[in-house]
Amino acid sequence: MRDNYQLFRLTGLLDAFSEPTFTRVLGSKVTEDPKNIILDLSQIDFVDSSGLGALVRLAKEVQNNKAIFQIVTNARVTQTVKLVRLDKFLMLQSSVDEAVGNIK
Repeated sequence: MRDNYQLFRLTGLLDAFSEPTFTRVLGSKVTEDPKNIILDLSQIDFVDSSGLGALVRLAKEVQNNKAIFQIVTNARVTQTVKLVRLDKFLMLQSSVDEAVGNIK
């Protein structure tokens, strides 16, 4: 955690098996200060529809708290997000530094 954002780094898969744990752990952090969240998925190998659904729900919760939610991606995650046309809704960034620079 930093002064004005929380950073979470995930590895492995964000799928139907891992989604309940992801939702429970990250969902509990949304209401904590600071409310801005950077989710580093650059080391994620695969995201399925359950994972995408969890990302959308988390993004909505953060936005409802008037905060910024950004996702640091890799080529595979970016391709999956763009395939379902969520790239405009989910703030995708190419690096953690880029994401940090977007938080005021």
